[in-house]
Amino acid sequence: MDATTAGTARTTALTRLAIGLAQGIALFLLQKADEGKSWPATQPMLYAPLLVCALTVPLIPLSALSAMRRSALVAWSAVAAALVAIMAIHAAWDGAAPERLGVGPLSPPLFIGVAALLFIAHHLVQPAEAAGRPIAPYADYFDLVGTNVVRLFLSLAFTGAFWLLLFLAGALFKLIGVEAIQKLIGEAAFAFPATGLMFAAAVHMAVQLTEARAGLVRGVRTVGLVLLAWLLPLMVVIASGFLATLPFTGLAPLWSTKAAASLLLSAAAALIILINAAYQDGLEPPNPILRWAARAASLLLIPIVILTAYALWLRIHQYGLTPDRVMATTYLIVAVGFTIGYTLAATRPGAWMKPLERTNLVMAAVSVLLLIALFTPIADPARLSVASQVKRLESGKVSAEKFDFQFLRFDSYRYGRLALERLKKSSNGDIARRATAASIANAKTAPVEKLGPDFANMAVYPAGKVLPDSFRRQDWKASDSDSACTYTDMRCSALIIDVDGDGVDEVLLASGAAFDVFKMSDNRWRRVGQAMGACPGADIDGALKAGEVNMSEPTARRDLMVGDQRLILAPAGVGCHAPSPPAPSPRPR
Repeated sequence: MDATTAGTARTTALTRLAIGLAQGIALFLLQKADEGKSWPATQPMLYAPLLVCALTVPLIPLSALSAMRRSALVAWSAVAAALVAIMAIHAAWDGAAPERLGVGPLSPPLFIGVAALLFIAHHLVQPAEAAGRPIAPYADYFDLVGTNVVRLFLSLAFTGAFWLLLFLAGALFKLIGVEAIQKLIGEAAFAFPATGLMFAAAVHMAVQLTEARAGLVRGVRTVGLVLLAWLLPLMVVIASGFLATLPFTGLAPLWSTKAAASLLLSAAAALIILINAAYQDGLEPPNPILRWAARAASLLLIPIVILTAYALWLRIHQYGLTPDRVMATTYLIVAVGFTIGYTLAATRPGAWMKPLERTNLVMAAVSVLLLIALFTPIADPARLSVASQVKRLESGKVSAEKFDFQFLRFDSYRYGRLALERLKKSSNGDIARRATAASIANAKTAPVEKLGPDFANMAVYPAGKVLPDSFRRQDWKASDSDSACTYTDMRCSALIIDVDGDGVDEVLLASGAAFDVFKMSDNRWRRVGQAMGACPGADIDGALKAGEVNMSEPTARRDLMVGDQRLILAPAGVGCHAPSPPAPSPRPR
């Protein structure tokens, strides 16, 4: 190493240490201001961007100090700081009600969103700057992401080991009556600067190590990805089996989970990750089994994403937008983009899955834009949710009695409170009264559990039968049933049939691939039994529509016949294979 190179390395090391120390001191000062309720903590619109920028933006020069030109690094850091500040200022402006401070500007979603945005954007910017063109070779992006993940892991491990040693030192010295070390490490004035300094030192050493042992790092990364990639054939089998089973089970069991969209999105994410583990940098095609598995996985994304979109559309159409559904829609947009690109990659002739590279880069840029939109007024989940829910209320789709005014007061921040102020002046007296009551509430009260079947959307079979008035009008209680169908947000079909042969019809509600049996007892309808197949898969909805659901011939037992499949009747709480009670002796009609 010549003198110039050694001087540059020394300057880089000192600069990194200075950045880490400055970051630690800045975080300490901001923490003390918040603790003492002094300036700038008294100005949320200033404090929030200062805190979020101090915590996240220094990571950019720490990681790229020796890899980017200083002018480009300064410019990119300034752009990143501006984006982060805008997101933090919006969060502070949106804010939380005074009694719920801590869930607004400094909430975990903001920090997670900022971290994701900077990570993705930085790994788009640095390779392009190094290549001197807007889009670098795909292998450069892949290599940088893998290397920086290793560096981050090593840096966090080193910083954690540093603190473990300090705690050990404090405990050892305490044994001999010296408590100065324990007191020192417990002081914020030491903890913040020391952590910033040691993390910066760890980053510098990790950069030096990975540059000097680049081949070793790539080898370890390749081994890890290859092992991960061999899970792809298994995931293909799982996804294929799930999709192949759906025609036999129907969608009702999936919808009854109330988490269909999130589960399907998780499956899509797993496929995307494993496809990339198999593809890696694309320079060398993997094993033929992995190549075919990647193509199959790309095509399996199509039905999974379609099912996700349908599940999400059903929930939004029925109940409007919520912050969770806005986020799920965002994930769905990303999943759709990957699905389109990966499908083209799997079916297009030419180099193996080559269009995947362009898809990854485009969707990375789209993800950055979506993150910016989510944490600004453009697509703030609270703003979109409030607009959707208030529109449903004002259009009459949901009554004032069932509308969740507490959501506006406590869970949608400034947008919800502004909507409440407007609703207080509504021409509808009930809406105005409830909005006024919610606006002056000091704490969120637990909602009363909504029980009772969804009669408005319930299909009754066989044709011509109607539900008993007593069943419709009953004041449902949790003690009456543990059936999913007694919750008002569950759609179930009803079958009116005499199950026990006493000449009085029971009500059977189709729950997934089974029936819950309700019988009048002590002037109340209660769930007394269940009808479930020994082998799941009966098409209950189709059989009900076709009129193919009947009681079996009375022999030693009475069971429910769904087409040619027998559903075993058993008392409530008994396993699905338990025998049903014997059929009563036939009575004269």
